[in-house]
Amino acid sequence: MLFRLGNVALALLVFVIVGGTTLAGILVGRRLQAHRDEVKEPIGAVQAALLGFVGLLLAFGLSMAVGRYEGRRDAIVTEANAIGTAYLRAQMIAEPARSESVDLLRSYAAERLRLAHVVTDTRTFDESVASSADMQRAMWKVAGQALDTAPQDTAPRLYVESLNSMFDASASREGAFFDRIPDTVVALQIGGAAVSLGVLGLYLATLGRRVIAASLAAVMVSLILMVALDLDRPQRGFITVPTRALTSLVSSMQLDPASPAP
Repeated sequence: MLFRLGNVALALLVFVIVGGTTLAGILVGRRLQAHRDEVKEPIGAVQAALLGFVGLLLAFGLSMAVGRYEGRRDAIVTEANAIGTAYLRAQMIAEPARSESVDLLRSYAAERLRLAHVVTDTRTFDESVASSADMQRAMWKVAGQALDTAPQDTAPRLYVESLNSMFDASASREGAFFDRIPDTVVALQIGGAAVSLGVLGLYLATLGRRVIAASLAAVMVSLILMVALDLDRPQRGFITVPTRALTSLVSSMQLDPASPAP
């Protein structure tokens, strides 16, 4: 749900919900100043409990977002290593499968790098995934022909094995794109933060104290929420997954193969 929103729209939504609830609490608290002796104790107990709860909730949500971010980063490195291994082993098989495989792997690596800069859940993303799948079928066909030509040779078998690992790595990476924090958890984070800060503003305003603390708390909590949400928005938010491993691999594959044809 929130994943499809743009960065500005998402930030406005979070700040309006959290800030608006905090402001509403402050306004209500000022109206209750005449009854502060009656409401001070119960509101104080409630706001303390809610603040502790929202602190745990924010920490839980942030840890989930960081874990998924690290999973996407590791998936890119794993796939880059798998493609690199397949590229090296492709140089060991006989022609014409060798040249065909090397060219396909170069195109495949470039496509997988492009995928890292395409927004998930879009038509362009689906087209890139489909293009990668077509290249995988083409590489598997060439590998099968190489294995039929020399069924006793070790090189074709190793190449087939590396292709299988490469395909598994691509599936894991594509799955990591969609491994996001559930919408119910996000809604609970935003709603819990809004209610807690609203009660904090109500409590401070009821006591007749300055409400700048509640305003600052609303800003800080909103920023924490934005960081957690941004970590969970691959290719769409400000925090992106590093692609250095794939970028270096694509650059190295533009060089002539290190091993001559057998």
